[in-house]
Amino acid sequence: MKHFLSIICILFSLVSNAQEWHTDINQAKKIAKSENKNIVLVFQGGDWCIPCMKLDKEVWNTETFKTSAKEDFVMLLANFPRKNKNKLSAQQQEANAKLFERYNQEGFFPLVVIMNSEGKVLGKTGYKKLSAKKYIEHLQSFKS
Repeated sequence: MKHFLSIICILFSLVSNAQEWHTDINQAKKIAKSENKNIVLVFQGGDWCIPCMKLDKEVWNTETFKTSAKEDFVMLLANFPRKNKNKLSAQQQEANAKLFERYNQEGFFPLVVIMNSEGKVLGKTGYKKLSAKKYIEHLQSFKS
């Protein structure tokens, strides 16, 4: 029984530390407004863009970032996979294309756009060889 309880506690801690990635900008704006947070919109090519994969591994997937993101940001993902096995629904592809048109006219991958709850851009950045902690500080420097 003790072993079972330990497993439950570990699973709960893993789930509670995970940041939530949104894919709908309107939902992200509502949450950002109600929680007084900025939105971090990430444009990535998750299955082909090497700097995107590095940013994912070195920052987004670290416990340091997951904890901070949950407290400080609303995370919004616009993924542009190329492999058929990772293909998004037509509805999600259209939503991502609209985000791309509005916020990523330069066509950069990865592009990280920091915006307020109304969608006003506060700053843009991309992959940087920084620790998760330093990357968080970098994102926080764009606060509204």
